[in-house]
Amino acid sequence: MSSQIAEHIIAGARVRDDDAKTLPVINPATGAQVALTPMSSPEMADRAVAAASAAYPAWSETPVGDRVQCLFRYKQILENNIGDIADMVVAEHGKTRGEAIGSLRRGIDCIEFASAAPVLMMGRTLPQIAVSTSFCRTEDEGGIGVDSQVDRVPLGVCAGITPFNFPVMVPMWMWPMAVACGNTFVLKPSELDPLSTTREIELAKDAGFPDGVLNLVHGGADVANRLITHPDVRAVSFVGSTKVGQHVYQTATAAGKRAQCMCGAKNFAIIMPDANRSAAVDGVLGSAFGNTGQRCLAGSAVVCVGDSADWFVPALVEAARAIKVGPGDAAGVGMGPLVSEAAKTRVIGYIESGVSEGATLMLDGREGELPLTGCFVGPTVFDHVTPSMTIAREEIFGPVLSILRADSLDRAIDSVNQSEFGNMAVIFTDSGHAARKFQRTVQAGMAGVNVGVPAPMAVFPFAGWKKSFFGDLHANGEDAMRFYTESRVLVTRWL
Repeated sequence: MSSQIAEHIIAGARVRDDDAKTLPVINPATGAQVALTPMSSPEMADRAVAAASAAYPAWSETPVGDRVQCLFRYKQILENNIGDIADMVVAEHGKTRGEAIGSLRRGIDCIEFASAAPVLMMGRTLPQIAVSTSFCRTEDEGGIGVDSQVDRVPLGVCAGITPFNFPVMVPMWMWPMAVACGNTFVLKPSELDPLSTTREIELAKDAGFPDGVLNLVHGGADVANRLITHPDVRAVSFVGSTKVGQHVYQTATAAGKRAQCMCGAKNFAIIMPDANRSAAVDGVLGSAFGNTGQRCLAGSAVVCVGDSADWFVPALVEAARAIKVGPGDAAGVGMGPLVSEAAKTRVIGYIESGVSEGATLMLDGREGELPLTGCFVGPTVFDHVTPSMTIAREEIFGPVLSILRADSLDRAIDSVNQSEFGNMAVIFTDSGHAARKFQRTVQAGMAGVNVGVPAPMAVFPFAGWKKSFFGDLHANGEDAMRFYTESRVLVTRWL
């Protein structure tokens, strides 16, 4: 077994915490231990925040054009190391190698967008907004002009708390824009797969970021709670479950901080009878079983309208059965393991729930050709699911697809809108009328037409609704710049 202990990165230096209790990092495909995560005390978070606070004055005064030069260099460093980082993600998370590289590419998109900070942060001016005569000596002098402008300025120290499912990409939703805008940053990654995130932050030093601008600290809930309540932290960004996200949002905002919390989801795909059949099957297949269903944009529920179920269900089951399940670095594998034994147990519990509540189990992921070791559950498909069933209401975060049926588009949209979540919904149709009606009435922040995963590129916000998001400004897009800056209005009059 490996004895490698993940290290903190504070003020540009690796910091090893040999006194902390540790949590094993397990390769979910093999069960082998690959590292240990130090479950450090909150005092380690204090050290990271202190380093970020010390670096903030100089960094915030660094011209924005100079700040983004570090991001330009960092992008090339990532490109040069993308294969090695992807291998780390496969080993500690279980993604297929293609999924790991794909997630890194989406993270690089965020780096590229944050590099546009000199444009994004530009303020506005309005000269001669008013005239004052108070200081005129004679009527001939006329009024003294008053000018006004608004600038975007950084906040200070910001913190990010990120999940296990995208250990490299999701942190890049946060810190690149934060530091480009002049803030300093403290990141707490998931304790389940910390190595690739640590490598991501370590490489930033090679890009020229000054010591203390970007820090990383490992630990559990007590470290996270220290970050979201620390008096020197101005803003908190979080991705994770709805239960934890609501806690983070309420705690951080009660402490006077900004917070954006991207949370859980139950995502639906509506299949219309006129849909392109291959596009619908392929789109749902990738959405439901990509990343082993462990993503907040996983399409875990389908509503078949009218007779679309007659062709969609058998074709989808056949395609799902053909997915090869195995270690993410093995040839031909289309779906890797779940992240842990606990995740496997939870997903199997949902399968048992679907059976006990009366859904028709069309494909059982507990059976079939699965590796003998590791945290594997195969693609699972339920038909004749009703909206009241547990598998139709709750986020499973695994490769389980529920198929509901509706006799009209209106009732299908009603099934989607009943959910307490509002992250993502899609429709497959060749009807512009149906697509437009869906677009205007579905209660989801990210919608798609004839695409399985309408994941926004970095120039657009990741815009969940309802219990999928707590906050006012989302991650990515111009929302991210606004989240990591505040406006300062200046009124000037020269006498």
